[in-house]
Amino acid sequence: MSDFEKPFWQAKTLAEMSREEWEMLCDGCAKCCLVKLEDESDGVIHFTRLHCRLLDAESCRCRDYENRLARVGDCLELTAENLASVDWLPATCAYRRLQEGKPLPQWHPLVSGDKTTVHTSGNSVRGRVVSEQYVHPDSLEEHIICWVNE
Repeated sequence: MSDFEKPFWQAKTLAEMSREEWEMLCDGCAKCCLVKLEDESDGVIHFTRLHCRLLDAESCRCRDYENRLARVGDCLELTAENLASVDWLPATCAYRRLQEGKPLPQWHPLVSGDKTTVHTSGNSVRGRVVSEQYVHPDSLEEHIICWVNE
């Protein structure tokens, strides 16, 4: 199979992708939009079931994607340049998987051709999260979770 016949995520490196292709890699799981806590004793990152106030928990998409970096102080713009230093991305994340030389999973919308498979396969946060705005900062640790697929 030639590079012309391969899908872009197999034919190009992450750095070679256009902005549009880069954005298409996002599977819409919204795990990166969860509040994360770092254990000060060992540096381990723990995910919580709390999501950013801008996340639409039903669609698993940001309500203000274009302005998110200005509106949410710790929101990260993931790029090919900073990807290697972002060690908390879930094992299912397409960016992480491609960086590690792994294929996209069968439920990924680019593979399945269906944007809902990330949800129906249980790989999104849909139905399992609550907004951080409803939780007191002192009780964040009570919301630590472990994803089964991780």
